[in-house]
Amino acid sequence: MDGRDVRAALDRHWAASDASDFEDEHDIYREDAVLDYPQSGERIRGREKIQASRAAQPNRKHFTVRRITGNGDLWITEYVLTYDGRPSYTVSIMEFCDGKVARETQYFGDPFEPGPSRAQWVEPIP
Repeated sequence: MDGRDVRAALDRHWAASDASDFEDEHDIYREDAVLDYPQSGERIRGREKIQASRAAQPNRKHFTVRRITGNGDLWITEYVLTYDGRPSYTVSIMEFCDGKVARETQYFGDPFEPGPSRAQWVEPIP
């Protein structure tokens, strides 16, 4: 797969994630893919288990992709994952092997109020 193919696969993946289309969302993964959530200390092995864990998630989800960048077998997506109206700023690191995701690590960050000490130098992010 070249970079355009990977980018197209990622665009389909995130669109399917936003639409709760669990079949298309997980087409990007190898059968033996591994998904890590370092902040909760969880690891999920296998596409079937990854898909089942996400399908069981009861919250309403919305994905807003802010940026996708990568090259070769390593791709990073920055996005806002909104659960029931609460945003979580998220980074997904995907490692590809033979055109499919072999490993993904996701990091989540909650929003916080800006620090007043730097107010004169900052602008809001839309």
